[in-house]
Amino acid sequence: MKKSTQIFVLLTLIVFHLAHAQEPLSEKATWPIDIANNYRVVPNVTYSTASGYECKLDVYARRTATPAVPTVVYIHGGGWIAGTKEAGVMSILPYLEMGFAAVNVEYRLAKTAPAPAAVEDCRLALRWVFKNAKTYGFDTTKVIVTGGSAGGHLALMTGMLDASAGFDWPKDWDEVSTNPKVAVIVNWFGITDVKDLLAGAVTPNYTASWIGSQPNGEVIAQRVSPLTYVRKGLPPIFTVHGDKDQLVPYNHAVRLHEALTKAGVVNQLVTIPGGRHGGFSREELIRTYSAIREFLKKQNIVPQ
Repeated sequence: MKKSTQIFVLLTLIVFHLAHAQEPLSEKATWPIDIANNYRVVPNVTYSTASGYECKLDVYARRTATPAVPTVVYIHGGGWIAGTKEAGVMSILPYLEMGFAAVNVEYRLAKTAPAPAAVEDCRLALRWVFKNAKTYGFDTTKVIVTGGSAGGHLALMTGMLDASAGFDWPKDWDEVSTNPKVAVIVNWFGITDVKDLLAGAVTPNYTASWIGSQPNGEVIAQRVSPLTYVRKGLPPIFTVHGDKDQLVPYNHAVRLHEALTKAGVVNQLVTIPGGRHGGFSREELIRTYSAIREFLKKQNIVPQ
């Protein structure tokens, strides 16, 4: 059974269990049923073919395309060398509960193509969202992009870049999504300085694997680093990072926060005391998602 099918079966079983519970369900407990009633899933849509590889995404769309709703684009992690979009399904559930549509993206990993291929793919996925907004009911004024670890890095790159950065291809793909602009970026412990990790002590060195044997590796690393693109006018950025992260140093988040603040970009850094590379407690996640919701309210993405 394919992973995507396994996830859909799991969610179906959850809904079935809740629907047949012997005790009355609270309003909070019925949200999976509401999601099943209000959403349709369109899996494995090909948005690009490159390096002989079909890049696919899953769409979680409201059953009615009108009115258009806020949309989250989720990008999975895995050090650019591993990971699947199916593994990130649970991370989009809080957004579905808030009424968002969702697009869950996969991209070329290092074994298929080295940097900056993953950045190019995620930018193209964002353009696909804007191009297909009417079909799926995406509100293009309220698109947010998020991910964790390498997915956090790619979320930052996807949302911070514009067409002039040179990552968007093909150049003449369409006119509708020539230079899409996201409303908010939510970055979970993402890499902000790729060059910093290129010669790092993390074993295996996933950054070196992604850059590969390209002769201008340090130049490429600098070019795919979010810190390179900090400037006035960026969308608001929300960052979550544990101060004991053993894979992506906490100072990546601190440096980003300081640079954004200096540039006058609305941003917020939530530090998880003692937090490592994910694996946060239930209480920490509840607090963090509550903070994310409040941040989105301030940006008029979700109702006050």
